[in-house]
Amino acid sequence: MQNFTVERLSFQHLSELPNAWQNADYRALLAKMDYDNPDAIADAELKAMCQMALTDLEPAAAAQLVLEYLFDDELKEGQIDQLAHQLQTEKLWEENPRLELHEGFFNATQLLYEAYNGKFPHPQAVEFKVKITAANPADLALFDETPAAPLLRLLAPGLSDSALLNRLFGEQLAGPAFAEAPAILWQIKPSEKTAASVVFDVIGSDYWLEDFKYADTYEAPTHADAVAAVE
Repeated sequence: MQNFTVERLSFQHLSELPNAWQNADYRALLAKMDYDNPDAIADAELKAMCQMALTDLEPAAAAQLVLEYLFDDELKEGQIDQLAHQLQTEKLWEENPRLELHEGFFNATQLLYEAYNGKFPHPQAVEFKVKITAANPADLALFDETPAAPLLRLLAPGLSDSALLNRLFGEQLAGPAFAEAPAILWQIKPSEKTAASVVFDVIGSDYWLEDFKYADTYEAPTHADAVAAVE
């Protein structure tokens, strides 16, 4: 166990994830909808054209098309068809048992929510900056390769004991492997690194991390996974 001081520097809500959808994605979706020559569309107009084309479809058909694009390798046709209907009423980025798909479900819902003016569930994520200061500067190496598990173990004490993360993943937080950690912390970006500290920009679902907005500065131990986590 290595000990660190954890300081929340900022906290805000996001309705869409940075860089979730690129121009290449919009063009690929338009191509799937048999749009004539999407390469000719100006970059500034791509998102609007893609969303307009999606709304020419029934919501379930649009959801199916987006899910096929995102998860063609991970999900079977029957699963995609079922999820396309669920996507209209359920927060799949919270409720689906496959955590590794949650970020993709969030991005799919965000695109469709915006295109259909709210006919899909409203997506909400959180973004915060957290400063990690090591009692022993050499311990910062813990976050170099696979930061999700040790970082999540440090964030958990900043939540209440009744928080979902602590209730559902107590064994993983305390134990030698936390395979689900990268699916809970969707994006982790280190910045402002010094010899003894590092600031992480973290993005994830408010489902797991909303209560971190109340976190004060605290000290906590953490550890890396002892075995390779399988996502």
